[in-house]
Amino acid sequence: MRAIPRAFVAVVLVFGAAVPALAVEPPPEFGTDWDDPRTAVPALERPATPSCTVRIVDEKFDDFTPYTGTFTPPAACPGPWHKVVLRMEGKVQGVQYDRLGHLEVGGVTLFKTSTPEPSRDGISWAVEKDVTAYAPLLRQPQPVWMLIGNVVNETYTGVLDVQVSLTFYTAQGRRSPPAETASDVRPLTHPRREGSALVGEVTVPRNTARLVAEVYATGSGGGCEEFWYFTAPPVVPYSCPADDGPYREVRIEVDGKLAGIAMPFPHVYTGGWSNPFLWYVLPAPRAFNIRPLRYDLTPFAGLLTDGQPHQLKVSVLGVPEGRPGWDLPTNVLIWTDARSTRVTGGLLQHQVGTLTNDSAHSLVEGWHQVDTRGEHSLKVSGYVRTSRGWELTTVEQSVSNASMHRWLGDTENPDALTATWTDTSTVTVVGRDVFPTVSRSHKRFVLDGLISVTPENRLTTTLGINDADDSLTLGGLRTLEHRELSDVYTGEAAYTLGVPRAQRNAVGTSTHRYRLTGQPGDCYDRSISTRNGFVTEDLQRCDRGATPSSPLGDTPPGAGG
Repeated sequence: MRAIPRAFVAVVLVFGAAVPALAVEPPPEFGTDWDDPRTAVPALERPATPSCTVRIVDEKFDDFTPYTGTFTPPAACPGPWHKVVLRMEGKVQGVQYDRLGHLEVGGVTLFKTSTPEPSRDGISWAVEKDVTAYAPLLRQPQPVWMLIGNVVNETYTGVLDVQVSLTFYTAQGRRSPPAETASDVRPLTHPRREGSALVGEVTVPRNTARLVAEVYATGSGGGCEEFWYFTAPPVVPYSCPADDGPYREVRIEVDGKLAGIAMPFPHVYTGGWSNPFLWYVLPAPRAFNIRPLRYDLTPFAGLLTDGQPHQLKVSVLGVPEGRPGWDLPTNVLIWTDARSTRVTGGLLQHQVGTLTNDSAHSLVEGWHQVDTRGEHSLKVSGYVRTSRGWELTTVEQSVSNASMHRWLGDTENPDALTATWTDTSTVTVVGRDVFPTVSRSHKRFVLDGLISVTPENRLTTTLGINDADDSLTLGGLRTLEHRELSDVYTGEAAYTLGVPRAQRNAVGTSTHRYRLTGQPGDCYDRSISTRNGFVTEDLQRCDRGATPSSPLGDTPPGAGG
């Protein structure tokens, strides 16, 4: 394969050794072994500068005991750093469910993940993430905490053997300058649960000029809130009721005032949609790399620089009262004005749009149908007085969800969903530079799937997932950056329920295609296809003008599995 171009995303999956060349056709059905998990996402770019690697986790997770340790910055690479890369490697063998993982350094969540389900013969996988944004945290020794809650017994035999390391690439010359990061990264202090919400405090330096919160929001493993998009109003006979239907919105409040809204990503883990055979080799988008929702809280910065703790509350709109199921670890990234001892400011505008959330039920020839339409908007403007003068930041957000959920009779068989979520955020900054800076992101998530079981107990799942983002940054009238992302999974798998594993006669096909284009003129387009657990095609369609190819067997080490 030709060299992969520069990656434009912060997170990438890299799995095991090179893709094996196929000497024969894949087997007629799933057996006791299959290819290691992999993905079509481009590999992280690594600078050609001196580096140091520090292992921070080495643990076999077989229960719900967290790993604890201490991170010490590498003495041979004291910084400044151009890039910091986290790599998690794992092995598991036997029988096991998918499990959720959470890694903290200094109380700050660096990484959330879910795990693949293993074959009897065993699999290995690895995940890489660019964690340069957390460099301020990593300059000092920090406690390390990681948990992948697991159950091991006579039935579920898979022990998760996991190692995590951080590699620090030193800054060197003009091509690899010190990374531009926040001045500080902090977790919430005194966090507590209030129903399904997380409430905590943050105390920012008096010279804070910019503020961003990130929330690693996930519906937890198991239960109705893992599959929140399937929930239906309680007046409808469905096994996962929710008072207001499937609309969910992740909100953040500052001192009781709504400061940000976002659509949660519809994560599908490797046991999802009743069919692990869909995910054994190709995971769903983001399944192993759970990205945080980001909220620009700079309009509130001038109100928080009094040296006192201020409350942040993160909640999920639409979760029924008393229902558990959402995990919401939250970090705060802080940029300070080094030339000021105190930055002041205030809010100029706070406009909350009318929330629309309607779920309508109909019944046609035994089919139940719930149509949901929801949308919301928020606009906040605020200013700060810095050593550079006044800076005005305006954050505009709009979110929406449209879904059609259909199922037949009281057995909920077949059960089908078509759903689309949009999330648009525009941040305009006036005063920081000569010209106004405008950053816009338009995200679109799609799920389209069907689960059905025949009278012979044959379960089939057909599913398509699209994770798309169109992002643009303008400096005055000049386009500084424009990226278009399309991350698409399609698959279908079937197996027989209620029989020993060897008699399930499972079959399945899947394809993962990742496309990234943008200005200035870069292009990445790769797709991987599987059948019955083995890779059948690996296509690189565009690589700085390269022609399509099928490079089975020569995937770069660390980019395939």
